[in-house]
Amino acid sequence: MELKNKRIADEEFQEIRKTVLQQWPTGKDVNLEEGFAYHKALPGHKIFSDKLNKAKAQGITLIQPRAGVALIHEHIELLTYLQDKGEADLLPTTIDSYTRQNRYQKAEMGIEESVKAGTSKLNGFPAVNHGVAACRQIIEALDTPVQIRHGTPDARLLAEISLAGGFTSFEGGGISYNIPYAKSAQPEQTVRDWQYIDRLTGIYEEAGIAINREPFGPLTGTLVPPCVSHSVAVIEALLAAEQGVKNITVGYGQCGNLMQDVAAMQSLMALTEAYLKEYGYGNVAVTTVLHQWMGGFPQDEAKAFAVISWGSAAAALSNATKVIVKTPHEALGVPTMEANAQGLRCTKQMISMLREQQISPKILDEEKEIIEKETRCIVDKCFELGGGDIAKGAVAALQAGVIDVPFAPSKFNAGRLLPARDNEGAVRIIDAGSVPLSKELMEFHKAKIAERAKAEKRQPSFQMVIDDVYAISKGRLVGRPAGFGQQ
Repeated sequence: MELKNKRIADEEFQEIRKTVLQQWPTGKDVNLEEGFAYHKALPGHKIFSDKLNKAKAQGITLIQPRAGVALIHEHIELLTYLQDKGEADLLPTTIDSYTRQNRYQKAEMGIEESVKAGTSKLNGFPAVNHGVAACRQIIEALDTPVQIRHGTPDARLLAEISLAGGFTSFEGGGISYNIPYAKSAQPEQTVRDWQYIDRLTGIYEEAGIAINREPFGPLTGTLVPPCVSHSVAVIEALLAAEQGVKNITVGYGQCGNLMQDVAAMQSLMALTEAYLKEYGYGNVAVTTVLHQWMGGFPQDEAKAFAVISWGSAAAALSNATKVIVKTPHEALGVPTMEANAQGLRCTKQMISMLREQQISPKILDEEKEIIEKETRCIVDKCFELGGGDIAKGAVAALQAGVIDVPFAPSKFNAGRLLPARDNEGAVRIIDAGSVPLSKELMEFHKAKIAERAKAEKRQPSFQMVIDDVYAISKGRLVGRPAGFGQQ
């Protein structure tokens, strides 16, 4: 059938659902009516969207880690530690890589190996293999709302099992969990698959059950211009709202320049709410999430804490509804639960210290205006390419390079947009490729990059991009050439 941004009809949904639930034996345990009853019995303090909405109303920034291991009891132990010792306000269940690729037989082998070894042999929790009852064990063992975080282009069965299992938040989207994560996943198919997930969420909403949905904000990391990630967030919010989603958290990955990060977070909220209202979805509750630094980390733990603190400051000063927290072991591999808890406590302390402080709006006005104009250039072009339909337009925009995610592995991504930092560390654009920015906006970017090039006594080039990618791990934000600043 033709891809459209139109609510999936009940008959069509049920036909697709029969196939989805047969993808792995645990699908047979999913029963919608029984799942509704389970959710309705949950206490309010375990409902993700309720906690987010209260935090937004109170101007509080909540903290949430990433975490997941193979076995149920170990996963509960890990999350309990992060809840009690890490003081996490919200908890994750990060899904393993095999499940993300729908390789459930491999995930089953990973569970068996983990049982034999007595420790996790997977890099996350295989929720599909464990099934509905296991998911409920997690929900019942904790006093904090829990979210599914993953990276799965086709997460339909994962959504069915985890929502029936009592999870009240589900991350991802048809663009944000395709282009940054997969090489060969067809965008048209992943948008369809995520329409199914959003429709499933809408069905829960219609039964009186609040489920939070969160498009993945950072995309490929720390050199993604805000307008690119904002455009994807707005598009996925519009697609979700059409299917009946009522609680959406839009995200952004910290780029490192404080002014730009604060402006980006504030403009993201404004843009998402404006587009939702403009297209008839004004009853959707919107919250925000800032992802702490997604690039390379220093190996030295003391220096790593500085990077974590900087992300915490950006979250607090931008009044993000929540912040996804990193650990001092990011450069070393999978963190211990103790290191994870340290990152959480560091973030909570910084947020507490900055809660009453604000940046003067005058300083942010230019940056917010630039980001909003850029994002509107992209999103409005998507609507144009789709003849007014944002689902069609999003796929056409990827084909035309109008949406172009830097450094993405997807073969359906143009890969022509080239970002680099300006002299103050804000992410700018050297080459926009086919991204339809106005002449005025491109002149702004050209001037900003030229200012840095003059200071560094070199021409704007791809070497700047390479230097910026490795800068933080070397103790700087901007990738300066050797000998910079020396007399």
